[in-house]
Amino acid sequence: MKMSLIRPLLTRRGFSTSSEKKLVASVLFERLPVVIPKIDPIIYAFQEFSFRWRQQYQRRYPDEFLDKSDARGKGDYQIDYVPAPRVTEADKNNDRKSLQRALDRRLYLLLYGNAYGAPSGKPVWHFPEKVYESEDTMRKCAESALNSVIGDLSNTYFVGNAPMAHMVVNPTEDPSGSTSFKKFFFKSQVIAKSKFNIGKCEDFVWVTKDELMEYFPEQAEFFNKMIIS
Repeated sequence: MKMSLIRPLLTRRGFSTSSEKKLVASVLFERLPVVIPKIDPIIYAFQEFSFRWRQQYQRRYPDEFLDKSDARGKGDYQIDYVPAPRVTEADKNNDRKSLQRALDRRLYLLLYGNAYGAPSGKPVWHFPEKVYESEDTMRKCAESALNSVIGDLSNTYFVGNAPMAHMVVNPTEDPSGSTSFKKFFFKSQVIAKSKFNIGKCEDFVWVTKDELMEYFPEQAEFFNKMIIS
């Protein structure tokens, strides 16, 4: 009697979906900024004002204490620091296949090729994606989608298990012959990698949020809300 109560809890819980409505896992694969973004002039002016305001009320230390602190760390060595350029050759050439561009912005991977639900089966721009089949979760399906494109997930980090957004895609051609499907978006980030061997597509680009809107004019409002920065 006791085993009969426990057994249902030990059964494997699957992820069920109707055969009529497909589910698609899409990956928003992003490279985080690698240099500190430039400060907005208004923010810089406020920080300068705050610093000068705090200077008026800061505690005055004794002169002998300041003299001792100035004497610390003095030696014969000197470090020459040369900052890395913020504008790279990829920026100058508008090379959107390179990750060495827009260093102070986030970049997102877009693929050009066949995508589920594309009109007339023509290649379109899309995120790495995969139709859900028999994976344990939609997160696993998203991992499989990204893995099929870059070949290895060792330099990636998926942010959370839940999707960041979802949308219902309705057929644009012959609505009677095809059905709508749901697309779930998962976020993944580049970790310690400056170049990927992108496959399973005809072309690819790394674009900023503003540039991304050029590739999805019809869904620009949706992606503008989904992608914060």
